[in-house]
Amino acid sequence: MVSIATVLNESSHKLEEVSGNNSKREVEILLEFSIKSQGKLFQLDHEISEDSYVFFKTLLEKRLKFQPISQIIGQRYFWKSKFLVTPDVLDPRPDTETLIEHTLSLGKFNRILDLGTGSGCILLSLLNEYKEAIGIGIDISKKALNVAKKNADLLNLKHRASFKLGNWCENIEGQFDLIVSNPPYISEYEMMNLSKDVLNWEPRIALTPEGDGLEAYKYILNGAKKLLKPNGKLILEIGYNQRDDVSYLLKSNNYKAITVIKDINNKDRIISASWFD
Repeated sequence: MVSIATVLNESSHKLEEVSGNNSKREVEILLEFSIKSQGKLFQLDHEISEDSYVFFKTLLEKRLKFQPISQIIGQRYFWKSKFLVTPDVLDPRPDTETLIEHTLSLGKFNRILDLGTGSGCILLSLLNEYKEAIGIGIDISKKALNVAKKNADLLNLKHRASFKLGNWCENIEGQFDLIVSNPPYISEYEMMNLSKDVLNWEPRIALTPEGDGLEAYKYILNGAKKLLKPNGKLILEIGYNQRDDVSYLLKSNNYKAITVIKDINNKDRIISASWFD
């Protein structure tokens, strides 16, 4: 038997090479998950059971191979809810919550389309806020859609959220007053500098369209014009250095009222625009 304090101390040192200053907190998360005490305070002098310790060590080994914490424990908190996360979807990030916050500041929306829905975290978070709204999530990955459907079920939103296999705006019927997307936008060059926990573990198709990182925006902006109601809103996540490029694409496609919003790290992260037919 070994004390929780000893496990925390020894494991934090092991994990420093992977997680740096976050190593202690990550060990705490893995330990909480192992002993099923999530959200509760540790009794540092208590001993961990042999079964829990063995389980914890298997989780720690996964993290030492740079697998993201959210994939290891299978969940991530985003906005106000807990979402299932697998290697088939992008790990929801706090930066993306800026999209939710900005959308809510614009008022009420009734019909929402989420392009490249992944885990469904954006669409489902918005539906939780807009209690009378309905929405559709589109993704080219069947495995990602399976995760999104499970999240809709867990959040009791499957009666207002539907999911469809598809490529951006193709073969979608009806019109929407809000279209949102966190598309792949990392350039092929920038991919080489990503951390191992992103590059080796998250789906490449959700990270980059290859090339200059702008290809997905071109598809979305062209297709969204046919799907947005008059004065409908298009709200997109962008890379911190893509403000000018995406603004130019929006203007070239005759979108109006273009606004750029900074994230929690004061970096350009969200761009929104209106469509007038």
